[in-house]
Amino acid sequence: MKRMGMIFRAKANKALDRAEDPRETLDYSYQKQLELLQKVRRGVADVATSRKRLELQLNQLQSQSGKLEDQGRKALALGREDLAREALSAARRSSSR
Repeated sequence: MKRMGMIFRAKANKALDRAEDPRETLDYSYQKQLELLQKVRRGVADVATSRKRLELQLNQLQSQSGKLEDQGRKALALGREDLAREALSAARRSSSR
């Protein structure tokens, strides 16, 4: 039984080898590699876009935090502790995002 199975597999492999065109296989593999490369490029572009968006958000939050701290200092200088507390509280919230 084992011998018969081995003979059958050998004959099947030989028939598949004759039916397979190496050029078609190579073309197919090349096409798949091009598709994968395109996906990778799209992924890299998406990551770069996300990174830039995060950098812009960080800059905005840092700017906003700085403005709020300045407002808090000015409010303290005017003797308005309530406004200073509110501005500093808002600055902490924006910097913790």
